Amino acid sequence: MNTTALPARTEVAIVGAGPAGLALAVTLAASGIDFVVLDKLAEGANTSRAAVVHARTLEVLDELGASEELIARGVQVTRFAVRDGSRRLLTVPFDKLPTAHPYTLMVPQYETESVLLARLRALGGDVHRPHEVASVIQDEDGVTLTTSTGETLRAGYAVGTDGMHSTVREAAGIGFTGNAYAESFVLADVVMDWTPGPSEVSLTFGIAGLTVVAPLPGGHYRVVATVDEAPETPDLAFVQQLLDERAPGQAKVTGLAWSSRFRVHHRVADHYRAGRMLVAGDAAHVHSPAGGQGMNTGIQDGYALGQAFVTGQLDGYEARRRPIAQRVVAFTDRMTRIATTRNSMVRGARNVVLPLFGHTGLPKKLATELAELNYR
Repeated sequence: MNTTALPARTEVAIVGAGPAGLALAVTLAASGIDFVVLDKLAEGANTSRAAVVHARTLEVLDELGASEELIARGVQVTRFAVRDGSRRLLTVPFDKLPTAHPYTLMVPQYETESVLLARLRALGGDVHRPHEVASVIQDEDGVTLTTSTGETLRAGYAVGTDGMHSTVREAAGIGFTGNAYAESFVLADVVMDWTPGPSEVSLTFGIAGLTVVAPLPGGHYRVVATVDEAPETPDLAFVQQLLDERAPGQAKVTGLAWSSRFRVHHRVADHYRAGRMLVAGDAAHVHSPAGGQGMNTGIQDGYALGQAFVTGQLDGYEARRRPIAQRVVAFTDRMTRIATTRNSMVRGARNVVLPLFGHTGLPKKLATELAELNYR
């Protein structure tokens, strides 16, 4: 934890030290642009949250000098399997993609943050903790940030990478258009005997909801599932029952490392910039975890915004990144609704059509979309 006093002034104040904020900070540090990163937590979160790092993000991390260490900490998966119950409908392959990283890397978010923070420190930067930003006020010459303890920081620009309830976005008066899903999402990291095994990510469709099972390092699995009403902290019995109902006979849960319940929105900021205030990551877009694209899009935001500061082309940041967020939000929303439809005719048609698509170019197209290689 960096408890040193805040400097009086910086060029770029970054509010939030998640993956997007750290990617921005590393990009600025590598180019010698002065910045300060503030985060309200006393130390980085050690819960898993996001767990998928796609190919385009690994390409960005190559540029930032952070990919090699992260890859060493993760599990490489070369396919997603789409199922209805135990029936395989479609396989989405990643191993033929035109990239140096033809796979999906499964690694807990805290590891991604740890690697980015280590890279930032190697470049001479760090995160100032705990500093909760209470107000952000801009004028013609800059931005004044005031913390909850009364400290102030003067900056040329302020960037909100502080999540869905972004203080910076709200201070900038930027709308956050969209809605919330009716269902809650269960997230759990478990130890289990899983019939499909650790070589793929399984997306299981069903009337009860969407269920994703993905391998993690150390023999764990990540379970993400939509549930009408889930307990605040799902226990092992709840996760076992959920998998018994949705993937009968395929899972025997023997340990629960961590679990949570959360609500998911699908929203995109109306603008990514208002004068000297900008947003990136979850402050700019949130969506369904289906496909695991949220953190990836955020890291790419941070890198793109850092490059915009380096080149002096801030005006192009929104035009470049906001359409990508709109596309990701729309894609994951469609995928979630198709997966969770309760209309028997639609479900029947889906289960007939998807296997037929396996003999077309659709699987590779889906893999390219999920890997975000279209967003280079």
